Amino acid sequence: MSEICLPAGRSTLDGNLTIVDRASALVLFAHGSGSSRHSRRNQFVARTLNDTGLATLLFDLLTPEEELVDTRTAKFRFDIDLLAKRLVHATTWAKQQQQTRDLRIGYFGSSTGGGAALVAAAQLSNDVGAVVSRGGRPDLAGAALPKVQAPTLLIVGGQDDIVIELNEQARNQMRCKVKVEIIPGATHLFEEPGALEQVAKLASDWFINHIAH
Repeated sequence: MSEICLPAGRSTLDGNLTIVDRASALVLFAHGSGSSRHSRRNQFVARTLNDTGLATLLFDLLTPEEELVDTRTAKFRFDIDLLAKRLVHATTWAKQQQQTRDLRIGYFGSSTGGGAALVAAAQLSNDVGAVVSRGGRPDLAGAALPKVQAPTLLIVGGQDDIVIELNEQARNQMRCKVKVEIIPGATHLFEEPGALEQVAKLASDWFINHIAH
């Protein structure tokens, strides 16, 4: 794993890039709701993806200053346009780097990052080959939903009733290949024994089937 700095307009974002031997694709993580590249849940998923031959990029969608404001006010975590723009910047950066420019791209979004991932995927339809959302808010992608072309997997906990409904509503607006996968007994954060392992396995299989060579 290497620590990197991503240019994002006038801002610079910190990230962790992991390139595995003979990597077949690169998955960018879009964190949401006050989370960052230090998210233990997303790091767990990333390690599982690495074990299956996928490179990963976990990065902070917010600058340290923005994170401080967001912690107090939640100002930025629901700013889907901003989060999507940051994801687009990260994708552009990855397509320019020698070690990642030839890798196919996938997005893994969590919470509000799930909505941001879909907005960015709609904008970069030629570059993004698959999207996975964990406990996400794809409904927040709004008018971008019908424009998404990348095969999309929406993973929701079986006890997360409201989010299940929001994911199903989003699915019904999408025109690409899309599937809602419900993990029985899991709550919003997938803290139950074995729940996060199921998320990681589903995500890994989805990316391997859609963006790996």
